Amino acid sequence: MKVGLITGNPGHPVLAATAALLVEGGHELVVVPPVGASAEAPVGASAGPFADVADGPVDVCLLKARTPRALSLAREFEQRGVPVVNSAAATGLCQDRVRMADLAAAAGLPFAATVAAGPLRELAAPAYPFVVKSRHSRRHDLVARVDGPDRLRELAEQWPEEPVVTQPFVPGTGWDQKLWVVDGRVFAARRRSELATGSGEPGRAEDWEPPAARAALALRVGEVFGLDVYGVDLLDGPAEPVIVDVNAFPGIRGRAGAPEALAALALRVAAERGRTPVGRLAVPSGS
Repeated sequence: MKVGLITGNPGHPVLAATAALLVEGGHELVVVPPVGASAEAPVGASAGPFADVADGPVDVCLLKARTPRALSLAREFEQRGVPVVNSAAATGLCQDRVRMADLAAAAGLPFAATVAAGPLRELAAPAYPFVVKSRHSRRHDLVARVDGPDRLRELAEQWPEEPVVTQPFVPGTGWDQKLWVVDGRVFAARRRSELATGSGEPGRAEDWEPPAARAALALRVGEVFGLDVYGVDLLDGPAEPVIVDVNAFPGIRGRAGAPEALAALALRVAAERGRTPVGRLAVPSGS
């Protein structure tokens, strides 16, 4: 089987580990960089732009990038009949925090109230404190707690034209609850929130076993958003957990079993689409 990876960083730990498992199982990896030349590819992978994938079609593609070019490549694969995990449509949806909140609300999910506010320089502040975020989710986007006018002016000077949304500040416990799902398998950790540390940087992640109800909530998110690989950020609200973000194909760093689950997902999706029989998935002894 040939597995395509749409990514600008094939050396990312979860992708590299997944690629190694697939290669050990006799499968081939093709890195499809969404922009320019790729970084160093994982063991057993070949790299090149989509146009260079000429020695036969890929059987399934993993979309680990969110740039416009990456989504365009994913759509092109889909138009050629190649299944993409996650789909271009589901990945694009998770980039717009307003669309995410609207869909979650329609499905009855406990998503934080999210209000589109236009460019940050024009923001009329709701009641302090509140949280302001870039409307469009991406790496190094804006996520900040605003406690008063001085902080709002500071952020507006740094991000004047940034389209933003606001969400109520949820005091909670100061811990972010991170749940990651790969093909129905839930992985979890918790960490001190970047909004609670005061440093602008999140604290170190700690192992955490989510209650069954929270794991079930994470699985429901995947059903609503049409995702197979995703992350759900939860906070403890006054009466129930509050979803504050959903991320398509997050890093899932340091979670034992995640690469195995991702490799098995790629093989299963390809097989279910009737493209190639599932081959043996090599899993290191002791896993």
